[in-house]
Amino acid sequence: MRMVERDIYMSIENQKQKTVVFAEDDKTIAQLVKFKLEKEGFKVVHFQDGEGVIDAVSKILPDIVILNVMMPVQNGISILKEIKVNPQIKHIPVIILSAKGQEKDIVRGIEIGASDYIIKPFAPLEVIARIKRILL
Repeated sequence: MRMVERDIYMSIENQKQKTVVFAEDDKTIAQLVKFKLEKEGFKVVHFQDGEGVIDAVSKILPDIVILNVMMPVQNGISILKEIKVNPQIKHIPVIILSAKGQEKDIVRGIEIGASDYIIKPFAPLEVIARIKRILL
């Protein structure tokens, strides 16, 4: 493949790369999920707490957002609420990750606007499969 053809091909491939904004305060979970997502070709923008997530989502316009519920500074549910009332970003799908697995917690997340709700502990490949299902 000639250099120009390769550059065009790489440019097209980069345009197809999906971006994930991922907010998770547990370093082990964050590293594992981020690694698996990047291995699958996703660009990951990670936040260790809720601070700055809304601004990032508004600027980046990611393909999907993944939020932990229980985080310092701002929790995932309040971030989800802000996303879903903002006309510029409310269309972006959001997946909730949470150790809170009671029926009322799941229903609340879905009612607020989450596209999916995944209970911890989870398998990273399950998260990837659910992301792909939502994005396809």
